[in-house]
Amino acid sequence: MTINKNLNGSELTLGLEGRLDTTTAPELETVIQNELTDVKELVFDFKNLEYISSAGLRVLLSAQKIMNKNGKMKIINVNDMITEIFEVTGFIDILTVE
Repeated sequence: MTINKNLNGSELTLGLEGRLDTTTAPELETVIQNELTDVKELVFDFKNLEYISSAGLRVLLSAQKIMNKNGKMKIINVNDMITEIFEVTGFIDILTVE
């Protein structure tokens, strides 16, 4: 997985490419922990994300909990397969997906 970071003022956009799974989730978790200082809006761009596993969902939930205290979080450009995963798991009701 590739993580493209773009910090614009207090908005951090993380563009994910490839697969967010058990192997790559720790990498994203580290980026989130290191980059969220002074971030008020966290945006995940899933335009090029092909797959997400339960490990990836856990990282998103953790990020959402952090941002609930510090600002807001949203996920954009989600493909149909990942949207279906969000719906089946109930994450569609927890996360802001645009």
